[in-house]
Parts: sequence; structure tokens; C-alpha cells
Amino acid sequence: MDNFRNISNKYRRYKAHVSVLGTTQLHLRNPYIIAWWSAAFPGFGHLLLSKYLRGYILFIWEVVVNVQADINTAMVHSFEGKFELVKTDLHPRWMLMYIPVFVFGIWDSYRTCVDMNNVYLLAEREDAPFNSYTVGSAEINYLDKRNPIMSVLWSLFMPGLGQLHIHRVLMAFFSLAWGIVFLYQSRLLEAVQFLFFGDLQKSTAVLNPEWLMFMPSVWGFAAYDSYINTVENNKLFEYEQRTFLRKNYQSHSFTIKKGQVIAE
Repeated sequence: MDNFRNISNKYRRYKAHVSVLGTTQLHLRNPYIIAWWSAAFPGFGHLLLSKYLRGYILFIWEVVVNVQADINTAMVHSFEGKFELVKTDLHPRWMLMYIPVFVFGIWDSYRTCVDMNNVYLLAEREDAPFNSYTVGSAEINYLDKRNPIMSVLWSLFMPGLGQLHIHRVLMAFFSLAWGIVFLYQSRLLEAVQFLFFGDLQKSTAVLNPEWLMFMPSVWGFAAYDSYINTVENNKLFEYEQRTFLRKNYQSHSFTIKKGQVIAE
């Protein structure tokens, strides 16, 4: 770790950093995918970019304002064709506050993704060394390879477990905490229990649709985030291993010669 601090002022850009809270890295992303996740749930696009503070602010804002404006309830009534109820559900004082921040989240995540892609290309060209192993009083973290499918499966059991699988501690804590809030408020687990008992009517009646509408986005994002980061962490591990072996064990005079085609 001391060696990393010593070289940290010698280079302008780094592709990755391994800390006790997780592995943060730059890699190419599709700006449209990032913008789509911001539209699905404000803050998700920024969290995919490892812009945690901005993502957490937008996420909490979405939950508070959405609940106060009764947006999810209005959406459920619109799905049911009850458009008169939609008009009475929405609260203009909160709804008009919701729109500009929602649009900002989509625009800012797209803009930030384009900028970070450019920074990645510069960091790739600079090829600065980065740490691959860290030991702290609370945790140990290091680059290794994990199975992306396992990350998805654990995320489907409970949002946040896939992030724990790949040591994304901040995202894991955030996803687990809010997953508990949404499950409790939506009463989804009670509905599942009644469904196992064969009481379909009670299972449907016990659900709170206002909070239930958050769950598909949260569950889907947890699975997608854990999968993408597992894949990218595996690539980073392979890159670091390849660089280390080439630097320490490959002869400087080694060259790959082009094969010759011998005509018959």
C-alpha cells in the first residue's frame, strides 16, 4: 500500500483502485444503458458509474418524492384503466418537483458516462500501475475471479447479496438496507406466504402497490450491477496478472513472429 502511495503522484489517471470497501474501476459503458437505468430509477445510472454520493442522493429523492406524490399508486390505477382516480392520486406540489430532477438524472448520467469513457481511454493509454491487494483492520480485498452467474443468483435471492459476493461493500449495504425497507413496506413476503397457503385473494389484497412498484427496478438493478461488475472485475484480474507476468518473467527480447504461409 505504501508503494502505491509513492507512485500515486507520478501518474495522471488510474484504471482501478482496490480498497477495503471494494474494487473501483473505469471501463467502457454504453451511455444509453446508463441513461435507461436512470429512467427506470433515478440514481441507478450514477451507481453503475460508481458515482455513489450522487446516486444515493437521487435514489433517496426518488423514494421520498414518489411516495409523497403518489406516483406509483397513480401508475397502478392507470394500468387498471381507472383514469379518474389517477387525477385524484397525484399531488401537484410534489409532482411538479419530481419532473425536473427526474430529467436531470437521465441527462447527467448520460453526460457523465460519455466523460468517463473518454477518461478510461486516456487511462488505458497511460497504463499506470494500480494496487491489486489491500489489507485493513476491518477487511481484506484483492483481485480474483468470480462466477457472474452466481452473482446474479444471489442477487435474485436478495438484493445486495450479489454485491457482497464480489466485495462491493457500499453497494451491498445500500441494496440490502433498502431491499428490507421495500419488502417490509410492500408486504411482499406476506403475500408470498398466503400464496403458498393457496389463498390467492388474500395474497393480492395484502400487497401495498405503492411500495411494490419499486421492487422490479431494485431487483433487476441488483442482478445487473452484480453481473456487470463481476465480469469487469474478472477482466481486471486477467489484465493485472498478464501485466505482472509479462513484466517479471517475459524476456525483453521476446517477439511474436508472424507465421509464413507455405504454398503447396
